[in-house]
Amino acid sequence: MKVTDVRIRNVNTEGKLKAYVTVTFDDCFVLHNVKIIEGKTGLFIAMPSRKVRSGENKDVGHPISPEFRAEMQRDILAAYEKTLEAEKGEI
Repeated sequence: MKVTDVRIRNVNTEGKLKAYVTVTFDDCFVLHNVKIIEGKTGLFIAMPSRKVRSGENKDVGHPISPEFRAEMQRDILAAYEKTLEAEKGEI
């Protein structure tokens, strides 16, 4: 399965949450509300989640293998960097 489209929205410059992302796989499956978050060691992605009765958040979906997660994160963060560069060019 390959990432075929990445759409970045709500890019924020302040706070830990930097953007929401919609990711399309193989031009046939879409995943909404992936988050880009600024952590202590840099940017990372967080899967969409929902709050359960106990009050904790559970992922709605997530990659099974670490290799696919790394590939997904690489593609998403590359698209995010392009968005930031494009915004700088517009100023």
